[in-house]
Amino acid sequence: MCGIVGIIGVEPVADRLVDALRRLEYRGYDSAGIATLSSSGLDRRRAEGKLNNLASKLAGEPLEGTIGIGHTRWATHGGATEGNAHPHMAGKVAVVHNGIIENFKDLLEDLARDGYFPSSQTDTESVALWVTREIERGVSPREAVENTLPKLRGTFGLVFMFAGEDQLLIAARQGSPLAVGHGTNEMYLGSDAFALAPFTNQITYLEEGDWAVITPGKVEIFDFDGNHIERARQVSSASAALADKGNHRHFMSKEIYEQPETVSHTLAHYLDLAGETVKLREALPFDFAKLSRLTITACGTAFYAGLVAKYWFERYARLPVDVDVASEFRYREPPLPKDGLTLVISQSGETADTLAALRYAAKEGQHIAALVNVQESTIARESHVIFPTLCGPEIAVASTKATTAQLSILASLAIAAGQARGVLSPSDAHALVRALIELPRNISEMLRSEGRIEEISRNLSRAKDVLYLGRGQLYPIALEGALKLKEISYIHAEGYAAGELKHGPIALVNEEMPVIVVAPSDELMEKTLSNMHEVAARGGKIILITDAEGKAEAGAGIDDIIEMPRVHPFVAPILAAVPVQLLAYHTAVFMGTDVDQPRNLAKSVTVE
Repeated sequence: MCGIVGIIGVEPVADRLVDALRRLEYRGYDSAGIATLSSSGLDRRRAEGKLNNLASKLAGEPLEGTIGIGHTRWATHGGATEGNAHPHMAGKVAVVHNGIIENFKDLLEDLARDGYFPSSQTDTESVALWVTREIERGVSPREAVENTLPKLRGTFGLVFMFAGEDQLLIAARQGSPLAVGHGTNEMYLGSDAFALAPFTNQITYLEEGDWAVITPGKVEIFDFDGNHIERARQVSSASAALADKGNHRHFMSKEIYEQPETVSHTLAHYLDLAGETVKLREALPFDFAKLSRLTITACGTAFYAGLVAKYWFERYARLPVDVDVASEFRYREPPLPKDGLTLVISQSGETADTLAALRYAAKEGQHIAALVNVQESTIARESHVIFPTLCGPEIAVASTKATTAQLSILASLAIAAGQARGVLSPSDAHALVRALIELPRNISEMLRSEGRIEEISRNLSRAKDVLYLGRGQLYPIALEGALKLKEISYIHAEGYAAGELKHGPIALVNEEMPVIVVAPSDELMEKTLSNMHEVAARGGKIILITDAEGKAEAGAGIDDIIEMPRVHPFVAPILAAVPVQLLAYHTAVFMGTDVDQPRNLAKSVTVE
């Protein structure tokens, strides 16, 4: 996750911008920069690598000005170079950006017809150029931003600064968090409250679709349609602790809402977003084309991510996959193919059973790949290659953003394997990568259904038992939904393959049994809906998670429907993870449980 800061001050801001960026280093980055506005106009300093490199450059070439913006960048479009580092400048506009502008190539083609050309390889510069063109057509900076935002497709946190406007910053949020800080004669902007903690604890959080005009002592906030709206000012605890809930009641809620950004950040490491292909930065000590079998092992939610990956690798790469829970794998002592690949998945990188499984596989001569969120962990250190999830610290015990990041990486690896094994044509691979690129925006759209999901959860909280059904690659999401509900609401829940309903679980169905069916449109939806109607015929209360096409196909007899955006079936499991997270979360809130630290559970299971 890239980091953003901005200050409208009464004193020089350059050093304070760098200090604020240091508080965002935990988010990960490969370049950094700041821009200020002084009497001589807009100026900036950028550097590859760590913030010390930027600080050294500023020591030799200081920046003046009492207004400025700063950024730590994780490369998405374009390499990790100084020329691609933020802030980006065009004409009288400087901008910093978190997220992905999906349609940047279309924007650049339009701009080229009017003689506006980028100097970097980034998607962000298309935004700076578009706003510049608007200003040069005679509108104000505020109107230029307002005209530009509807043209952007994707996810973004944006902050603009303008030559000649030393008391103005404009910010916009779509899928990437931004917070406005209120000071004494000063105003601040940050990706989260951590960056602003040294300056203020008075915070206003922008919500999805908001854009804001910030001037000294004042913030005006507008929705996507340009209507003026009010957002509450609140006291942040970020200055007192590393972890801060922001404007969320629980860390789990905050981490659910971080997913458009964390998925975007993670995918940027594994995809060439400009060329819409997979790019693996890690040098692989194995060849996907030569593998006879892939072994995946993990625990809990990570195990379910591995089950989804089994469908992907077998369908799109024709690579046979064994998936096992690590606590069984380590004692089963399975025979493993010579020079085969074992992929272990762990958020913490310290899960005891997964580590033991890794060591067994290594002893058997396997190549070891690890998918972890903590790159300094034991599992990471003992693996031959690591695939980092790059989603930042996850505080809540119930995994959310780490799960969708894990799935995003596994999807990328499945495409890479499919290409290496000659299964996917270039056009097929392109379609799958395009679906992944659009995923952060799809998650943002899904999150807008939270109010409806909260209503459904009120009734769900009265249940004693719940069934989750899914088929194909959605079956593991049914398992994941049941696990989430169990671990934070303490309601007994079970996930089943929809085709197994008649082999036992249907005996449990009665008028008091909620049955949650995960069935977005794909080639198996008709069969899943058939199973669903068997439940309806026996009086079961059905909650259907589907898209518009599935909603139309479902017909009558459905108690509640949670509608997903229509996506390529390939990415449907990743998107479907979000509504099952929200269902579990709001049910637990209604139950009054300790959502972030449920009883008897720990974030990292480091003992057997």
